[in-house]
Parts: sequence; structure tokens; C-alpha cells
Amino acid sequence: MARDEATASETLTQDQSEAEGMAKRDRYIDFLRAFSLVVVVLWHWGFTILEVSETAVSPNNPIGSTRGLWVATWVLQVMPVFFFVGGYTHRLAFDHYTPGTSRRFLKRRIRRLLVPSLGLIVLWLAIGVGLEWVMDPAWTWSAVILVLSPLWFLAVYVVLVLVAPIAIRAHWRWGELVPVWLLGLAAVLDVLRFTHGQGWAAWVNFLVIWGLAHQLGFFYDRLIAAPRRTAWVFFWSGLFSLVALTNMGFYPRSLVGVPGDRFSNMGPPTLTIVGLIFLQIGFVLLVRPNVLHRLEHDERWKRGASWVTSNGLPLYLFHSSGMALVVAFGYVIFGYRPPGEPNVEWWLTRPVWILLPFLATVPLVLAYQRSLTSTPVVDDGEAAG
Repeated sequence: MARDEATASETLTQDQSEAEGMAKRDRYIDFLRAFSLVVVVLWHWGFTILEVSETAVSPNNPIGSTRGLWVATWVLQVMPVFFFVGGYTHRLAFDHYTPGTSRRFLKRRIRRLLVPSLGLIVLWLAIGVGLEWVMDPAWTWSAVILVLSPLWFLAVYVVLVLVAPIAIRAHWRWGELVPVWLLGLAAVLDVLRFTHGQGWAAWVNFLVIWGLAHQLGFFYDRLIAAPRRTAWVFFWSGLFSLVALTNMGFYPRSLVGVPGDRFSNMGPPTLTIVGLIFLQIGFVLLVRPNVLHRLEHDERWKRGASWVTSNGLPLYLFHSSGMALVVAFGYVIFGYRPPGEPNVEWWLTRPVWILLPFLATVPLVLAYQRSLTSTPVVDDGEAAG
């Protein structure tokens, strides 16, 4: 009986500590999560070219055919910020658990990510089976895979959640050495991949490179307290490394996949993404005072960031479904297919292909939120980062 009471008391203390910690959540971290999420969703809606044939639906983008547009990927490829924010929130949450409770830490976070993600996968598998049964189009499963493709990010994120207790303990023990080791390992893995033909090294870099961004998030408190020149060190080291790596005639300049390039810098990630991580962390540290000022004095910024943060996970999960609904509606009702190349019509209709998927996605997000009967998924800031 005494042991049960002690366990119950320990659990209550953990819950109270976590609740107090989340009550003191960093407004700028919430903003970074919301802003990054908006950029990713708008990129998918506004810059995706759908190439539809009788046998497949495949994505493309205008970067490869529009001169100089690769520069936009240095700004709009914001996955480093997602993982940086995720590292901070994981370390903050883990700090509220007593030693020996890693299982509880993992269970709560994995459940918040996997349950809705698996539900979405099951839903689209059912839609695919239904399409095959009713229409039997050859493009069914390529379309289903395309809709579900944004889940790759959550898959990597789940792995980082699983290793978070180990990563955080490494942070406690070795501190700054851990990101240095990860950076060096990322470079070695690229050498193994490209010089020695070791294909497995590319996939290990998924964990190493995004793990680096995640690990740097553990230092968030120290970074914002450091002199401003620390942010400039991150910014300039990232920018110089990106300029050097993408102009040596080997790594592509675009930081997303472009048809025609020898390989993608993003999937699997290469050393250029390490440069992007440092560049973007430096940038978000530099603009932090200005953004906090806006969040303090501009109600529109407050409301926008609050809505995206509160609806972050379902917005990320369902934004491609909303776009699929718009494409399907336009084809079935009007026989319209969006251009398969970045011609004048494609560019002129970009605002429409942001607005309509948004209008189609919001009801899915609201339906998801109404379906929740337990604590919302975003109670500790894990919506998307």
C-alpha cells in the first residue's frame, strides 16, 4: 500500500512539474513551430507541380526549370528549424521526469504522433482500395503514396523521440562535444557514400544530420543568453559552408530534390543540410528580439501563431489530403487538370492553389480536433517540431 501511494505521489509530482513547465513555454519556440509549419504547408500547396499520366501521379517543382529559384530553398527549406525546436521541447519535457521514467516520456510522445498518423495511413489505404474496386485506375497507389509522403518527416521525428533519452543524457555528460561529433560523422558518412559507394551511409545520415539539429535544440537556453555574436557565428558559418559546398561542382545548389540533379541534398540529407542547419539557427536567433516585440504588441501575430500551434499536427497531417480533395473535385466536376509544367497558367494560379487547399483542409483539421476526447496532441508543443 505504501509503495502504491509513493508511486502515485511520484506520478502526480511528475504531472504537476510537467504542467508547470509547459505553462512557462517559450513564446518564440511556439512562433518558430507555427512559422515553420506554415512555410512547409504553403510550399507543398503553392510549389508542387503534379504530373498526371495514365499510370502515375508524380510531384515536381519549378526549381529545375526556373533560373535562380534554387535560392528560395535556402530560406523555405525549414526542416532544420522543426528539429531544432523539437530538441528544445524534448529536453524541456524530459527534465520534468525523474530518473528511470524514460518509458513514460517515450510512451506519451510516441502516442501523440503515431495514433493520428496511423489513422491517416489506414484512411488512405482504404481510399486506395475503394478506388481500385470502383474505377481501377493505374495511378491509384502512386497518388496515395504522394498524399502520405509528408509523413517521412514524422517517421524521422519518431526515431529522434525514441533516442531522445540517450541523446539528452549524452548532452548532460559531454555537452558541446556531441554536436561536434555528429557534424564530423555527417561528413564522414558523405565521404563513404559518394567516394566509396557505401549506400547505407546515406540512410544513416537521416538520423545523424537531423539528430544534429535536434541536439542543438538542447542548447537553446544557452544560445539565447549568449552574446549576439554567437548567433552571427552560426549564421556566417552556415552561409559560407553552403556557398562553398554548392559551388564546388558536386553538391546541387537546391536544398530540395530537383529532377535532373545527380542526387537530392534532402533525401537522404547531405552535408549541405548541416550548413543549412547552422544558417537557419543563426537567423532565428538573430531575429528573436524583433519577433518577440511583434508577438507582444501585434494581436494578429498572436492569434495566427496561437491557431497554428494549437492545430499544428492535424494541419501537417491533412494539408496534402486537402490538396488531393481539391485536385479530385476539379477533375471530376470540371474535368480540369492543373498544368504539368511551370507555364504562365501555373504561375498565375498559385494564389488559387494556396487558398483552395486551405479551405479544404480547415474542415479536416476541425473535425480531427472535435474527435479528440483526451488531452490535445499539442499540449507540450510537439505539433510539428
